[in-house]
Amino acid sequence: MSSPTGPADGLPVRMPRPRQPGRHRRPEPLVAPEGAPALVLAVPGTPSSATRNLAEEVVSIARSELPGLDARIGYLDGNNAEFPSLQAVLVHAAEERTARFEQARAAGMDVKMPDGPVAVVVPLLAGPDSALLRRIRQALMESRVAAELTDVLGPHPLLAEALHVRLSEAGLARADRARLFTVATAADGIILASVGGDEAVQAAGITGMLLAARLAVPVMAAALDQEGSIASVAEQLRSSGSQQLALAPYLIGPEIEPGLVEEAAKEAGCSAAESLGPYPAIGKLALAKYTTALGIAPQQAQSAPVR
Repeated sequence: MSSPTGPADGLPVRMPRPRQPGRHRRPEPLVAPEGAPALVLAVPGTPSSATRNLAEEVVSIARSELPGLDARIGYLDGNNAEFPSLQAVLVHAAEERTARFEQARAAGMDVKMPDGPVAVVVPLLAGPDSALLRRIRQALMESRVAAELTDVLGPHPLLAEALHVRLSEAGLARADRARLFTVATAADGIILASVGGDEAVQAAGITGMLLAARLAVPVMAAALDQEGSIASVAEQLRSSGSQQLALAPYLIGPEIEPGLVEEAAKEAGCSAAESLGPYPAIGKLALAKYTTALGIAPQQAQSAPVR
């Protein structure tokens, strides 16, 4: 029996496990530095409840990866309290930072005037879209707030993983190439659909090569916003021997008009997977853009096999 001062005689005493030295030591969990800029997710497209749910899930993933993260959502076409514009979110973040400084100084605390960016703006875009990025830069300039704009999320191996998952969910690809089973509707050629013109197609093609390696089928990128691009790529794939095509949107979702993917799939005469949406990799990549901008070592986002 234990006594108030510890275990009774003869009973083992549990000692705290010592920390492992060297490279095998478990790393300390990463947390957001005190006073770090806000991560502001710049969401394109017409605001809607579905868009808001998607964006909230993305920032929730980012917060779970970096405790203490101040993550906010600004809509490129927002104009009210329910869907605040990117410009309004940046201005509000700047006002809050100034208010915190003034409150601390009024309380007699020895604090320095805040400097550096108020926010790091991460576009919710898988690939480059010059028109949308121009509008995001314009919003930053008009806000008169010190904010840093990151690159878009792709290309990246995690996006190839996300595309693979969306195709497998639609029954258009095997979930795990290592398992010896077949999917009757599995595609033998993939059209990777992007928006943003030639630059976006080229960037999508890099992720497409990674997807092709995962699926062991040809993958070609095409532009949803260029007339005839989808049909032309579909013809090229069929000419090279692919008979059962699938369209994989290289898109998060809000950046295109509803129904555009379905129209493109009909044009190509094939089935389509869902857009990437709030796949966990999207939140991790958004956070990686933020931590890279601040020079914080991000948690390693490993690409796991799809099962």
